[in-house]
Amino acid sequence: MTLGPVATLRRIAFLMERQREETRRIEAFRRAARTILPLPEEDVRARAEAGTLTELPGIGKSTAAVITDACRGIVPERLVALEETAGPLATGGEELRARLRGDLHSHSDWSDGGSPLEEMAMTAMELGHDYLVLTDHSPRLTIAHGLSAARLARQLDVVDAVNAHLDGAFTLLKGIEVDILDDGSLDQTDEMLGRLEVRVASVHSKLKMDHDAMTRRMVAAVRNPHTNVLGHCTGRLVTGNRGTRGQSQFDARAVFTACAEEGVAVEINSRPERRDPPTRLIELARDLGCLFSIDSDAHAPGQLDMLDHGAARATEAGIDPDRIVTTWERPRLLEWAAARL
Repeated sequence: MTLGPVATLRRIAFLMERQREETRRIEAFRRAARTILPLPEEDVRARAEAGTLTELPGIGKSTAAVITDACRGIVPERLVALEETAGPLATGGEELRARLRGDLHSHSDWSDGGSPLEEMAMTAMELGHDYLVLTDHSPRLTIAHGLSAARLARQLDVVDAVNAHLDGAFTLLKGIEVDILDDGSLDQTDEMLGRLEVRVASVHSKLKMDHDAMTRRMVAAVRNPHTNVLGHCTGRLVTGNRGTRGQSQFDARAVFTACAEEGVAVEINSRPERRDPPTRLIELARDLGCLFSIDSDAHAPGQLDMLDHGAARATEAGIDPDRIVTTWERPRLLEWAAARL
């Protein structure tokens, strides 16, 4: 069955993101979809036949050709080529991947993501998720347009509106990726943190801090009752267009012992440029009895499918699926996330 023009443009953009193609080119397809979405279907078809689609803002020659094919019931060659290479992003974790019900770490254009939160929610739903936690950045991370308490409060109202529209078919959960400050405190007010459903705490600054100071910083954050997930714990980058970065130095046994004692999940970050934690640290956290969360850390809709990588790494480490909180149904997840407050 062929897709309509909007769905075709969205599918192309999704598959391009999944394959990590250039953001500028991906955005051309998303922009074209936004342009024609509010137009009557007959108007789009008439323009396609008349060859006047490019007169609309945000539609160029290539996107016009895709829209025209879709209107005629033809699968565009661009989509055919992308679908042919759209297999699993990683192998070895297929069974676990099928058990994942959601994702606790994602970003929208409210901070440094590339798409509206509505688009992130729709894509997660299309991937079969039951829930997605929206975790835009906290205020200290100014380079990522981190959310002040006031902006976060406004975002929560938007999330409520999205969920009302979805009417239970899927749930966008209220969350944050909150910066762990130098002293281990969290970069958001307790009042706002208390209004959220899931909180991911991550170090983004002074990644080369002294070993003992970094250990104290991370343990303090884990002991904070608002923390549910310890995000990308070493901060390393192993590949990608941002270059590489060594991992932070800290006493992993002390940090993961605190996670096990507090019921804080250690994130297995699925972004291939991170592979964080390193394998030996995943195994240490496993042996110390930690919970885990397999997350995409998606900054664009196509990146939500990167959970393949995390599932493969967790399977390789032999982690019991029931210790992975993202395999849990939403009521159990929310009960766990609220238990320490």
